Amino acid sequence: MNKKYKIFLTQSIHELGLNKLSEECIIEVKNFPENVSEDEIIKYVKDVDAIITRLPRITRKIIEHAQNLKVIGRHGVGYDNIDIKAATEKGIPVVYTPEAPCEPVAEHVIGFIIALSKNIVIADKALRKPTWIGWEVRHKYIGRNIKEKTLGIIGLGRIGALVAKYAKCLGMKIIYYDIYRKTDLEKLLDINYRELENLLKESDFISLNVPLTKSTEKLIGEKELKIMKPTAYLINTSRGKVIDEKALIKALKEKWIAGAALDVFWEEPISKDNPLIEFDNVILSPHMSAHTEEFFIDAALTIAEDVLRVLKGKKPLYIVNPEIYSSKDFKE
Repeated sequence: MNKKYKIFLTQSIHELGLNKLSEECIIEVKNFPENVSEDEIIKYVKDVDAIITRLPRITRKIIEHAQNLKVIGRHGVGYDNIDIKAATEKGIPVVYTPEAPCEPVAEHVIGFIIALSKNIVIADKALRKPTWIGWEVRHKYIGRNIKEKTLGIIGLGRIGALVAKYAKCLGMKIIYYDIYRKTDLEKLLDINYRELENLLKESDFISLNVPLTKSTEKLIGEKELKIMKPTAYLINTSRGKVIDEKALIKALKEKWIAGAALDVFWEEPISKDNPLIEFDNVILSPHMSAHTEEFFIDAALTIAEDVLRVLKGKKPLYIVNPEIYSSKDFKE
């Protein structure tokens, strides 16, 4: 078969996705670190038809140097590491995999809720560290039931809606805030809308499920943390910069809230001297909430299919900048 297209991947994806691409394309894969320089990426993209990235940034400079570029693929749901404006100006579709991480991330949120309410991580550490309190942890740290507690979901997209569905199974009361009210989901999931301030006041657990944009950066800051209940927990599996991390550290030190569970951070990887590491009432995971075997397969196959669709002149299934198709012809 004459392979018509050339594709560059900044990091490898699951072999099933690579196999799908290699059937029709010449592919080149580099396992760059997240902070690879744009000049290093530019060395490989001058004549490629497509770029697929996981973590490394695809900047305006990279897009402008990729003179034959027809599509950019983002292996994942967040696309803040791609200059969408620059791609749109060039008429380049940006495709992504919004369905793939929904189940694992929603399950991670539920895991955080259970671990926080039952002090599971603290108990494990108490028994493993000989210098800590050991068996007496069962008397010092008393958990709470989850049933009838209020979960506030900020961002009722695909993941937020699935979190609500799962939390309902635990007997939780669900309220949500989103910039767009979603009355159809309110009825379907039996949940209630609240303005942000009221959600912060009422919730026992708050789950952040929003993309990182100019309007969501530092969405949760000192003002918002002071509104929360002193018995409430904050959970973030979206993007680290949605929370003002300095304000969160202050809130934990001064006990404005009961604790937090974080999968994402202001700077990644989190530094060893970050004060968040020292809090017993904070659970940390290294931006891995989506990382399941099923996710990596689903995301790889989805991004491979959509990149190929664009290269063949078809409209993609999952596109970040659909406005470019207002003046484009495509095959269904």
